Amino acid sequence: MTKIGVGIIGASPHGWAAIGHVPALQALSDYELRAISTTRRESAEAAARKFGVADAFDNHHDLIAHPGVDLVVVAVKVSHHNALVSAALEAGKAVYSEWPLGVDMDEATALADLARAAGVHTTIGLQGRFAPAVRHAAHLIADGYVGKVLGTTLVGSGVAWGGETDRSHAYIFDDASGAATLEVPVMHALDAVNSVLGEFDEVSAHLVRGRTEVRLTDENVTIPVTAPDQVSVTGTLRSGAAASIFYRGAHSRGDNLRWEINGTEGDLVLTAPGINGNLQVADLRLEGARGSDAVVTPIDIPGRYFDGVPRDLVGPAHNVAQVYAALAIDLREGTGTVPGFDHALAQHRLLDTIKQASRSRAGRSLTS
Repeated sequence: MTKIGVGIIGASPHGWAAIGHVPALQALSDYELRAISTTRRESAEAAARKFGVADAFDNHHDLIAHPGVDLVVVAVKVSHHNALVSAALEAGKAVYSEWPLGVDMDEATALADLARAAGVHTTIGLQGRFAPAVRHAAHLIADGYVGKVLGTTLVGSGVAWGGETDRSHAYIFDDASGAATLEVPVMHALDAVNSVLGEFDEVSAHLVRGRTEVRLTDENVTIPVTAPDQVSVTGTLRSGAAASIFYRGAHSRGDNLRWEINGTEGDLVLTAPGINGNLQVADLRLEGARGSDAVVTPIDIPGRYFDGVPRDLVGPAHNVAQVYAALAIDLREGTGTVPGFDHALAQHRLLDTIKQASRSRAGRSLTS
């Protein structure tokens, strides 16, 4: 069958696309990376040489217009999503946008509306739900492994939002960037939770700015932090189960990702090694216990979750490859198994609900 031609906007030699999208595409026979673009000719050509891509551009218009590009991937800062995604949609191209879709609800709504009007296939980069361990956990729960789900707790680390960064990443500490701890690691984790256990019925939240400044190591200066870096979201799911999610912006010397699902008959636990607490890019381990079992033990992930995706493709590229593998089927068969911009809009609504819940929380002081 004809390969699906891909063009990546933002495919710099050392950025997210280089560690996530490019190796994922190279591992899948359905795709061919045909073009990349960055804002500078030098970096575009360097990326083309590194990735073995024929066409490199220093503007997105040429990439979008490329006749061999069927799918435009937007892998840049969220502040540029609106302009770039809009241009691809207006050209009638299928679009894969990284999450978040926009910097706020207005941008997300406008892009979802434009995609609907254009009638093209869209994909939102919420790859955590495609992790084999997450998908197997969902199937185990559906098959009754834990019985009735009573509650779930997830504690994770965003890692990037610590006390030091560099100028190129300073924007993620800005509350207006749409790319802080809540928007990125928390919402990626919540999407995975919802994919396994269902949507929220109600939520409450505490968004706390623990760090008030961050040091830029390449300039030896400090800048103010305006975005929350300690995020607590609690609530009940539509099933009636309780849910509690906490993310710290930096990392812990203890566990950096632990997700428990507790039921009347058993328990499931998903963890990740090391300091990586970003569920969507972690190599997750699944453990479980039920009945008379005293402690959880490892659960093997069946091979069917790796159909089309090499099992030895590890790190950030694996879950991205899982998205692309499912997307290839959707594009060829006209199905819709991979969430698109309408799903992204729903997640933006949840994001706004969490922010509103934090602003309006009715807590009682214990010091008065």
